[in-house]
Amino acid sequence: MTTIQTAPRTPFRGLADTSELHHWSTVAQQVADTLSIDVLQRDRANQQPYTEAELLRSSGLLNLLVPRECGGAGGHFETAFAVIRILATVDGSIAQLLAYHYFNQTGIAFYAPAQQQDEWWRRTVAGGWLWGDSVNPVDPTLTLTADADGGYRLNGYKRFSTGSGVGEVIIVNALVADGERAGKVVAFALETNREGIELVDDWDHLGQRLTASGSVRYQQVRVNAADVLGEVTDEPIATLLIPGLQLAFAHLYVGIAQGALAKGRQILLQRQNAWFLSGADTYARDVIFQRSIGELKARVAAAEALAEKLARNYDAVMALAGDVTHDQRAELAVRIAELKIVSTEVGLETAHRIFEVTGSSSTHNAVGLDLYWRNIRTHTLHDPVDYKKIEVGQYYLHGEPQPISLYT
Repeated sequence: MTTIQTAPRTPFRGLADTSELHHWSTVAQQVADTLSIDVLQRDRANQQPYTEAELLRSSGLLNLLVPRECGGAGGHFETAFAVIRILATVDGSIAQLLAYHYFNQTGIAFYAPAQQQDEWWRRTVAGGWLWGDSVNPVDPTLTLTADADGGYRLNGYKRFSTGSGVGEVIIVNALVADGERAGKVVAFALETNREGIELVDDWDHLGQRLTASGSVRYQQVRVNAADVLGEVTDEPIATLLIPGLQLAFAHLYVGIAQGALAKGRQILLQRQNAWFLSGADTYARDVIFQRSIGELKARVAAAEALAEKLARNYDAVMALAGDVTHDQRAELAVRIAELKIVSTEVGLETAHRIFEVTGSSSTHNAVGLDLYWRNIRTHTLHDPVDYKKIEVGQYYLHGEPQPISLYT
């Protein structure tokens, strides 16, 4: 009997080794140290993060996941998730910017035919591209109409377009209105300075201020056939992009929680005296505060351990390429949903309760402890975590996965 081999759809193979993880974690920590110097000032200025984007570019982090034979680092998603977590301990905005870039950029692997991927990878390296997006599924205002020559015209408006304000290219998903691909959703990449694209600098939210997540207006934008990565399908390997992005969110939340905890520890150790009823010499020796810190530390450590485990699992499933089954995809998505629930709740709790052990003085604007809470409170509203709980419960009880979407 002849065995039919499925053509690979992605270039990702194997698992990260310790040297890869160590090298890029070191690079990420160096970037985080640089970001920490003026993180509060930059957050309050609420300007487009051009300087921060250049820092990511010069560090080599933008091309971490690009295949080595195409000019990139040939890294693994486990390493990328670790990088996101490290940056998030200092600057959740830039960690999010990079996380979205990774999954916008690797749309090359998820959407483009295998024989066309190398050209796209080489283009992104040569252009030093940071990838933004316009794919917000609850804002379906884009119209893509076919031209006679095989191209399209794009019109409409998209909010929450992360990275668009500073990226060189934007990945867009849109439903084709007519022509040969009528009724199909296609993914394509457009340079941000293309005629008809207007970048609207309207991102002014509680947190995640430096994510360049403004709106984009498209007016008769020409989309060439060569701009199209491919159709958005329900092929299991192609749909792993969304669980991967959800896993990146979880690493972002764990990193923010770790940063809040570390900042709280620093503040607590610097506090003099103690509460007059405690009998302790300092606040850091007060068993009430030690108990609170210990509880938060344990919960954050547990979330980190689960995040690291699933990061490695994600690479293992990715390595199956075109042979990934629907069941394997569903199982991984539910495990990531479990982490999303835990990391959301642990992150919010840590960023909130850290004030209880640092006292009223830690609410001073110069301290900046609020940055962690504002960032995680803002991003955890991306999609309702209650629906992740339903997703996990339905699968556990009935073995029924959620319908595939841009959230599941």
